[in-house]
Amino acid sequence: APGTSTPSAPRCWYRGAPREPGARWIEPGCRSCACQVSIPSSPCLSLPRQPDVGLSRRVPLQGGRVLCEAVSCPVTCSHPLPTPAGGCCPSCSGCLHDGVARAEGDVFSPSDGNCTVCVCLAGNVSCISPECPPGSCPSASPADCCSCQPAKCSFRGRTYPHGARFSLDGDDCTTCVCRGGEVECSFAPCPVLDCPQHQRHLGPGQCCFTCRDPPAPASCFVDDNGVEFPIGQIWSPGDPCELCICQADGSVSCKRTDCVETCPYPIRIPGQCCPDCSAGGCTYMGRIFYNNETFPSVLDPCLSCICLVR
Repeated sequence: APGTSTPSAPRCWYRGAPREPGARWIEPGCRSCACQVSIPSSPCLSLPRQPDVGLSRRVPLQGGRVLCEAVSCPVTCSHPLPTPAGGCCPSCSGCLHDGVARAEGDVFSPSDGNCTVCVCLAGNVSCISPECPPGSCPSASPADCCSCQPAKCSFRGRTYPHGARFSLDGDDCTTCVCRGGEVECSFAPCPVLDCPQHQRHLGPGQCCFTCRDPPAPASCFVDDNGVEFPIGQIWSPGDPCELCICQADGSVSCKRTDCVETCPYPIRIPGQCCPDCSAGGCTYMGRIFYNNETFPSVLDPCLSCICLVR
């Protein structure tokens, strides 16, 4: 109306600063604030005309108020990045997969993905795995991208996994192994025996023959003539300086005696190994002769004498 001033537009005052109606901002602590203004249904309200008043009055617009609430973080991706420093919400501009941050558009393979390939797009991780044929494989192949389980073996009513080794019931001498669904059996290897056939023996529960221990000998055979000596017998084979003994294993051990002559004229006794030097000498015509020493006779030069100590 003429003669009246136009009221100023309503504002919000927050911490000493004006805020325009509808303005939104973030306060520390991840609080979202907005300036809201309550406006009447009509900018001006005309009151009933009074008889003494010629002009109608206008009601000024109401002031604004600030409303704050915690920031809401709607996550629109499956693998968002953690909230950055100074931010309030996780980010979908990258991906966090198995604890590893991936950049937008990064292509990678998981550590245990078995040839799986993944890509990071807008905070979402999409993975593609190779198509593998169904069923089991004949043998284990760790280097192959398609993991498969080797076939099991069914043998005599029992099931064995791949690589299992087992023995037949009641036959410990046969060893079998399961390989890719098939059973391979083989006999236990036996050592080569060096004993004659009649000395070989197969004991209870044994898979291979063994040699019997030869019977203990009771005597020693010296030669092909059948000369036999019992165990422990000592004898001389013809030389008195050589002695032999029949040992417990049937073998003969002989040892020769070395004689050391300590006298110039030793006496050799038949059947005795070493000469005898223990006897004294002879005295003849004032001269001393050693035992077994020969010398000419003084009475008859054609006679030869010998000193014999008896």
